[in-house]
Amino acid sequence: QVQLVESGGGLVQAGGSLRLSCAASGSIFSINAMGWYRQAPGKQRELVATITRGGDIEYQDSVKGRFTISRDNAKNAVYLQMNSLKPEDTAVYYCSLTAGSTVTFRYWGQGTQVTVSS
Repeated sequence: QVQLVESGGGLVQAGGSLRLSCAASGSIFSINAMGWYRQAPGKQRELVATITRGGDIEYQDSVKGRFTISRDNAKNAVYLQMNSLKPEDTAVYYCSLTAGSTVTFRYWGQGTQVTVSS
């Protein structure tokens, strides 16, 4: 019932910027948190940044000072502004959403490719 659609990925040079967007649609009772994860070829999926219902934000250490996560609660959307991109940031970026209280559900988007050239 819940769909997440990401957009904004692409090919950029090192030092460049991209802004990722994710919009959630469908039957959503209550969103606990939304966030971004990424998976590079041959590596495990890892957390990039999350923002909770209460506004608490966490970043992976490697992106602190470069990436900024934000949300638009009216649109059930989350964004990731990525600056000073590095080749190591190359990965498929996935939007995620958790919803529920005593029972929590997690949903994933289809992913958007980010490629940073040197």
